[in-house]
Amino acid sequence: MATMESLIVTVNRIQRACTVLGDHGGDTNLPTLWEALPSVVVVGGQSSGKSSVLESIVGRDFLPRGSGIVTRRPLVLQLHKTERGLQEYGEFLHLPKKKFTDFSMVRKEIQDETDRMTGKSKQISPVPIHLSIYSPNVVNLTLIDLPGLTKVAVEGQPESIVQDIEIMVRSYVEKPNCIILAITPANQDIATSDAMKLSREVDPTGERTFGVLTKLDLMDKGTNAIDVLEGRAYPLQHPWVGIVNRSQADIKKNVDMIASRRKEREFFASSPDYGHLASKMGSEYLAKVLSKHLKSVIRARLPAITSLINKSIEELEAELSHLGRSVAVDAGAQLYTILELCRAFDRIFKEHLDGGRPGGDRIYGVFDHQLPAALRKLPFDRHLSLQNVRKVVSEADGYQPHLIAPEQGYRRLIDGALNYFRGPAEASVDAVHFLLKELVRRSIAETQELKRFPTLQAEIAAAASEALERFREESKKTTLRMVDMESSYLTVDFFRKLPQEVEKGGNPTSSSADRYAESHFRKIGSNVYSYVGMVSDTLRNTIPKAVVYCQVREAKQSLLDHFYIQLGKKEGKQLAQLLDEDPALMERRQQCVKRLELYKSARDEIDSVLWAR
Repeated sequence: MATMESLIVTVNRIQRACTVLGDHGGDTNLPTLWEALPSVVVVGGQSSGKSSVLESIVGRDFLPRGSGIVTRRPLVLQLHKTERGLQEYGEFLHLPKKKFTDFSMVRKEIQDETDRMTGKSKQISPVPIHLSIYSPNVVNLTLIDLPGLTKVAVEGQPESIVQDIEIMVRSYVEKPNCIILAITPANQDIATSDAMKLSREVDPTGERTFGVLTKLDLMDKGTNAIDVLEGRAYPLQHPWVGIVNRSQADIKKNVDMIASRRKEREFFASSPDYGHLASKMGSEYLAKVLSKHLKSVIRARLPAITSLINKSIEELEAELSHLGRSVAVDAGAQLYTILELCRAFDRIFKEHLDGGRPGGDRIYGVFDHQLPAALRKLPFDRHLSLQNVRKVVSEADGYQPHLIAPEQGYRRLIDGALNYFRGPAEASVDAVHFLLKELVRRSIAETQELKRFPTLQAEIAAAASEALERFREESKKTTLRMVDMESSYLTVDFFRKLPQEVEKGGNPTSSSADRYAESHFRKIGSNVYSYVGMVSDTLRNTIPKAVVYCQVREAKQSLLDHFYIQLGKKEGKQLAQLLDEDPALMERRQQCVKRLELYKSARDEIDSVLWAR
C-alpha cells in the first residue's frame, strides 16, 4: 500500500507537472488544482537568513549569496528523498535530464538563469525557477523561496521594488493552502519583523504560519529568545523553531552542511537558555515538523484534491475527444481518415441546402425575389415604344412594304426583347454560385474534425470551388440555351389567336395608309409585349429548374467527386501532407495526453492511500 510519504511525492510530481505543462492560468480547473495542493513558502526580510535555513534543510550549500537582494526570482525547490548510498544531484526544469552533482554549479545555474530573465541588474521577476534535489539526506518537501521583503529601494532598483516584492509574496501566501515559513532574525525586534507582519495580515489566526528564529547565536550577550520560542511573546498555533545559521567563517572555509548541522545540535544541547528545547530546535527538526504538517494538511485536503483531479480528468478527456485522435501513419488508414473528414464536411453542406442548417433558404430567395424583380426591370417599355416599333418595322420592310402583317418586324422586335432575358438568367446563376461558395466556406468552418488539418481544409475548399465553377459554367450554358430556344422557335398559336382587323366587307385587310398609322404600330407593340410577357412567365419557372438541376443538384451529388479521384492517385507521403495538423493543435493534444496520464496516476496513488486508511 502507498504511504503518506509516497503521497507527498505524488503531490510534488503534480505540482512539478502543472508547471511543466503550463498550468498557471487560463486552463479550466487546472490552476485551481495547483492552488489546492499545499506548499511551503519561505518569507522573510533581506538578510534574515532565509538562504541559510533552506541550505540547512537540504544539507547542501547551493544558493547564491551576497549583499542586498540576492533572490530575485521565486525558487520552487522540490526535495525528493532517495535511498541510502545513491548520489545526490539537482535537476532544473529548464534543463531537463541534466544532472548537477556539483552543487556549486547548481548555485551558478540559479544565478545565470536569474540573469537570463532579469539581466545583471537588481530587478526582480515573478517567473519562478524550478529545482529538484534528490538526496537521502532530505525529507519529501516542496519549498518556495521568494525575494526578501525590503523597505527601501537601493541603487539600480526602481522605486516600485518595495511594492513589487510585496505583491509577489502576497500572491503566494494569500492562497489558503499555503504554509507560511516566516523567517525572523533573533537579533531583531520581533515587532518589526516584515515576515511576521505580513503573515499576521494574511493568516490572522496563525493556523498556516510556522515562525522561525534565525541567528540565535548572534544575540547580545545576556539576552535570549525564550519568550518567543515558547510562544509567550508572539503566540502562534504551531511552535516556534530556532535555527543557528552557519557563520561567515564556516562559509568561507567551505565547511559542509553535515558538520554545520552537528554544530547546530551542539549549540542547543549545550546552551543554558535553550537546552530544555534542544529536541525541538534546529534545521533538521524544522524539516521534519514541516513534512509532518504537510502530511496532515494533505490528508485533510484529500477529498477536495481528489474531486478536483476527477473533474480535471473529465475535462481533459472531453477536450481530447474534441481534438480527435492522433493521425495514423499507415497510408490506407490516412486515406480512410481523409474520406471520413470529407464525408463529415459533405454531410454538413447538405444539411445547409436541405434546411437542417441555415443558408439554403437564400437560394430560394434568388428565385422568388431576385429573379422576378430583375425580370420586371427589363426595359421593354423603351424597346416597344412607338418610335422604336415604327423604326424596327420600317427597317424590316426595306424597299418593299409588308402586305398584310409585318412578320419580319414582329420577329426582330421579339428577338430584341428576348435577348434581354439573358441578363437575369446569368445573374441567377451567379447569385446561386455565390451562395453555394458561401455555404462551402461555412460548412468547412463548422466541420469540427477538419479544424485539425488546415492543409486538408484548403484542399477541400479549392476542390469544392473548382467543382462549383464547373457547375456554374454548365448552368449558364443551359439557362442561356433556354433563352435562345425561345428566340429560335416562336409559339405560333399565340399569334393565331390574336384578333384580326376585319373590314365591313368581311376581308381582313387594311389600306396601305392604315398599315403605317400610329394605331397600327401601337397594336404591334402591344402584341409583342403580350408575347414577351408569356415568355417571361415561362422563363421565370424554367430558369430556377435549370439552375437547381445544374448547380444545386450537382453540388449535392458530386461536389467532391473529382477530388476523390485525385485522392486515389496520391501516395502515402502526399496523404500525410494533407493530414499535416496545425502545430498548435498537435501541441495541445500532447499536453492534454500528458496531463491526463499524470492526473490518472495521481488519482490511483491517492486512492490507494485512502484505501490504506
